[in-house]
Amino acid sequence: MSTHTMKTAIGRLRLFGITEGISFLVLLFIAMPLKYGAGIDEAVAITGMLHGWLFVIYLIGIANAFFVKQLSFFHSFLAVVAAFVPFGPFLLDRKLR
Repeated sequence: MSTHTMKTAIGRLRLFGITEGISFLVLLFIAMPLKYGAGIDEAVAITGMLHGWLFVIYLIGIANAFFVKQLSFFHSFLAVVAAFVPFGPFLLDRKLR
């Protein structure tokens, strides 16, 4: 993604989605196994908090794209649902691109 991408609401949403998607995968596939397999509770505490903030930023990006009329209600709904599915934001990014 280039800096040109950040000039539109969809471009920002794509960036926020990729970032949130990565944090979700790190939480699921790295931090949680560290917590439950190795007993390192801090992995989930730190990664979970970071993911939570990125999730909120992603939701703000969805709302922004919707209100500036660059994203339909249907696609906004899909974007929210995608946040709860592993690899969902990456699939949504392909559709938005």
